[in-house]
Amino acid sequence: MGFLDNTSLTVDAILTKKGRELLARGQNEFNIAKFALSDDEIDYSLWDVSHPNGTNYYGAVIENLPLLEAFPDENQIMRYKLVTLPKETAKMAILDLPATTLDFKGPGIEQLITPNTRNGSDKTLGYTFILHDSTIANMSPATTQTNVQTGATIPFFLNEEDLKNSITVTATSVKLISRTVTVKTSSQITIVGNATGATYTITITVSPE
Repeated sequence: MGFLDNTSLTVDAILTKKGRELLARGQNEFNIAKFALSDDEIDYSLWDVSHPNGTNYYGAVIENLPLLEAFPDENQIMRYKLVTLPKETAKMAILDLPATTLDFKGPGIEQLITPNTRNGSDKTLGYTFILHDSTIANMSPATTQTNVQTGATIPFFLNEEDLKNSITVTATSVKLISRTVTVKTSSQITIVGNATGATYTITITVSPE
């Protein structure tokens, strides 16, 4: 979903395949119960506190940035969702990962993923790990996580077709083992802090032997 321009209140929405199916049935099944907002297009480094016209113009450039039109690719849009935090929050929680990409040179290679949360703590509730395509790797908890309740909203990234091949694990760290592939294949792992809601996405690539 996206605004057409900065001067109009018209909203441009594209339905998913499932949404079109529910709408076509005409049985009042298409009901929007939740929605999310994001600021993918915004470059906050353009906030200019030295603007000669004063405080009202600090965000002038940001307010005039072009906005994205809606398109149904959850891997490319709505990646930076807006969140509601307590008033006393001074800094956003950020996930630190050992690497931003993982490259497996063949099958059977093992890699441990252990996130760390800055400006917050996810030690008690752990993290939700979403492997988008389990045909190229297997993912399992590397540590026992007995408390699977979450304090944050876990975003839904995948459409119904991709969901069939995905794996979701709740743990403080996970073990990833590459599978056999015939061609070099890439996918992603999305990691969400269950207490803070901090999110990070890692790209993984698996090559054939």
